[in-house]
Amino acid sequence: MVIITAGMIGVGKTTLTDLIAKHLNTQAFFEPVGENPVLPLYYADPKQYGFLLQIYFLNKRFAMIKKALSDDNNVLDRSIYEDALFTQENHREGNISDAELNVYMTLLKNMMDEIQTMKKGRPDLMVFADADFDTILYRIKKRGRDYEQFEDNADLRQYYFKMWSAYQKWYADYDASPKMKIDLQKYDLENKDSQKIVLQQIDDRLKELETV
Repeated sequence: MVIITAGMIGVGKTTLTDLIAKHLNTQAFFEPVGENPVLPLYYADPKQYGFLLQIYFLNKRFAMIKKALSDDNNVLDRSIYEDALFTQENHREGNISDAELNVYMTLLKNMMDEIQTMKKGRPDLMVFADADFDTILYRIKKRGRDYEQFEDNADLRQYYFKMWSAYQKWYADYDASPKMKIDLQKYDLENKDSQKIVLQQIDDRLKELETV
């Protein structure tokens, strides 16, 4: 079984991924952030590093989803299925040119075509971690990564809002696999009781899919 998690930065997606993996006794693939040499450069100068960052992430996410689908026993923290969200927003912001966007979208299509030819061509479930925008901002501030902080950066705060809004539409449109939404505003994963409720919701969805 392959489960992918999706959601805005700061929502608690990585914690959710870890919980699911331990609950199902499977391997977790985490988003390459801490070891990403391009990310701090991007936050400092998005127009110069926007395209490089998106290609870096796309390459990593392609490798991750292929490995997960081949093993058929993994949980992925963010995946290739939501990668274009960030690229398209960077394009709208002028950080990525038309030519760069065309290169990216062609490469993404080729990767998606290859994924669909695999023995297992899609995830079994996408779990979308959701919370309201103020909660997202609070959690970004709380985790304290310097390059993510927005108090003195109105443009970055606006970028976060645009991405949060884009994610709502992305979830509504997503049809690559079965899906479900987890309310991580109502259920704070720092709370053990909330963890149990969320994991039960996921178990219930998986049982429901078994009968389809």
